[in-house]
Amino acid sequence: MKKIIARGAILSVLLTGIGISCKDQFLDVAPTGQLTVSNLNSLNGLEGLLIGAYAQLNGRGYSQTASSTNWVYGSIRGGEANKGSNPGDFNAITPFQRYEVLPNNGELNARWNNMYEGISRANAVLRAIANASSDVTAAAKQRISGEARFLRGHYYFELKRTFNMVPYVDETVDYGTGIEKVPNNVDIWPKIEADFRYAFDNLPEVQTAVGRVNKWAAGAYLGKVFLYQQKFTEAKNIFDQVIANGKTSNGTKYALVTNYASLFTGENEVNSEIVFVTSNVANAGSSDAASGDLNLNWPYNTGPAGPVGCCGFFQPSFDFANSFRTNANGLPIDQAQANGAYDRPENELKTDMGLASSEPFTPDTRPVDPRLDHTVGRRGIPYLDWVIFPGQDWIRDQPFGGPYQNKKYVYTKAGESRLADVSNWTKGWTGINVNLIRYADVLLMAAETEIEAGSLTKALEYVNMVRARAANPINFVKLPNGQNAANYVINPYPASAFATKEAAREAVRFERKLELGTEGHRYFDLLRWGLAAPVLNAYLAYESKKLPGGFAGAQFSPNQDEYLPIPQTQIDIQGANVLKQNPGY
Repeated sequence: MKKIIARGAILSVLLTGIGISCKDQFLDVAPTGQLTVSNLNSLNGLEGLLIGAYAQLNGRGYSQTASSTNWVYGSIRGGEANKGSNPGDFNAITPFQRYEVLPNNGELNARWNNMYEGISRANAVLRAIANASSDVTAAAKQRISGEARFLRGHYYFELKRTFNMVPYVDETVDYGTGIEKVPNNVDIWPKIEADFRYAFDNLPEVQTAVGRVNKWAAGAYLGKVFLYQQKFTEAKNIFDQVIANGKTSNGTKYALVTNYASLFTGENEVNSEIVFVTSNVANAGSSDAASGDLNLNWPYNTGPAGPVGCCGFFQPSFDFANSFRTNANGLPIDQAQANGAYDRPENELKTDMGLASSEPFTPDTRPVDPRLDHTVGRRGIPYLDWVIFPGQDWIRDQPFGGPYQNKKYVYTKAGESRLADVSNWTKGWTGINVNLIRYADVLLMAAETEIEAGSLTKALEYVNMVRARAANPINFVKLPNGQNAANYVINPYPASAFATKEAAREAVRFERKLELGTEGHRYFDLLRWGLAAPVLNAYLAYESKKLPGGFAGAQFSPNQDEYLPIPQTQIDIQGANVLKQNPGY
């Protein structure tokens, strides 16, 4: 799958295997650059169209913010990180962290266009497969249509949770007849659900290539769609099946990998935790094959992706880093942060804010969850296998972005030669695959459904499976002398922590923040829990004291900011009588 995607543009894939005849009809030349229906309806043609639909997962051809990794839409808007860098660089992102996005923001239009491009490509597969040529077996039709509908469901899911009411176009719409003006007046949850149900019922249990979705990826996603609609019983039933039977692309049963860091560095790309993943490759002749959507999110100056001075974006927030503090029993020091109790000195990590790298600094010696140092780059702690993180020397503008730097999906120094793409201006393009759904996410979603429609005991079991992996000493970051880099203390929850639904909800929600931090889930979780306004306004009040340049005066407005505005460009194209703007914009 990676090798196919690495060929670049979809056209080059579609042309593969198309022969040229040397008969006397050679003078009957088809128009240059056009593909015939027979080309597209062959097995090679259908596979090429399908690869094109997969390719949009990374937002290729649009913006770094447009992709399915959701570092802006899920993590920055969820309070896990800020834009970072400095105030002037890519300042179209700053309104996202301040909840001040206007309909004319170009990043909104890039997001919209990318998702509908993916939908268009999935529809093209389904349209072509209806008249498939004789080399396409019934099994191939079933598999390809299942993958296409999975991808279409995914792109519509992203549009739904970003903009809420969006137009729905499927393969039955003839784009050449001017019917492309479709209103956004129908809730599309049933359509999304139907696509994932079809994929679950028709995809094989095992695919032969990493990156191709299978039955169990479809089941996990279907359960997620149920969860977003608060259909807890339906979600529990499907998660039960995925947990009991789910398999990865190589036939391995889903399981948590032992080494947490290996999920994000590219050293262990084929593993038992992959459910749904983007597929990337470095140095394939074009950076289009690499993961360009995360290419800004690297330490500034001489660190990885240097020495060109790139880029320092996506800096973890003070609140997010504080969340990893634990008590002497190895439990979160303040679960109530999930409901907005952020401003407590006993929760704050010691930082080097305001200190030059040449000035002495000793990291916090109080207990912390070890996942902190696989997620947040901080002064005095090894940054993967590069160096001890030097603090301000690797931060572009500390007063604007703070003292921390992103750590997930950064290649190791040992893996640089394989994973850093050097075909563009920065080595931030990489061959690291990015997990969109992984097994820990499935377990924690399943825990939510057990709380609401099943068993608190089972929910406790799932959460403690995730915590037990984090507690494995292999996940304790080490200093060069072999000692632990910090005071890592983490333990399973006791049964008393799940004695009531309310307490269990708090624990699961906070565990998602810790386990899945900076992976693009947080904002959407807060939204579906109905906690976006109280949690994010508490976050803004706290963070503005630390970084007034980026947060002073920012506020989340209920009944407006839950969803982003429909891009004004799209309303101008379609007409205000076709596309209705979201409330408050």
